[in-house]
Amino acid sequence: MSARTKARKRALDLLYQADVRQQTLAEVLSAEASRAVSEPDRQASWLYAREIVDGVGDHAEEIDEQIETYAQGWTLARMPTVDRAILRIAIWEILFNDEVPHGVAIDEAVEAAKTLSTDDSAGFINGLLGKISQINPR
Repeated sequence: MSARTKARKRALDLLYQADVRQQTLAEVLSAEASRAVSEPDRQASWLYAREIVDGVGDHAEEIDEQIETYAQGWTLARMPTVDRAILRIAIWEILFNDEVPHGVAIDEAVEAAKTLSTDDSAGFINGLLGKISQINPR
């Protein structure tokens, strides 16, 4: 597993935790930063995970607006928590991280959904991110 894939997984865990525990991203990042200091072997994944979580936090309104606009028949509140986190990461990468090709962001999100969410989530996430990617080409 690549360092970026590990970082995405770590960011997903943090976003999920913040959502489920109703904590702020700052609270979750602070706790994880303390943990990261004692785990130097995970330093590479920590840096990108923090960049993702900070980016999702900085652009939360725009990201959630994209989800609400293109998730036909679904509201954010109705989606599984893990799907929301997966989508937020991928949309941040598509819209705000020029280093990640759209296809990579979509593939990583779909793989995460296959592993961590419902049977229907991977297809839903693929379709939603495909629309957003088409509308926001680089």
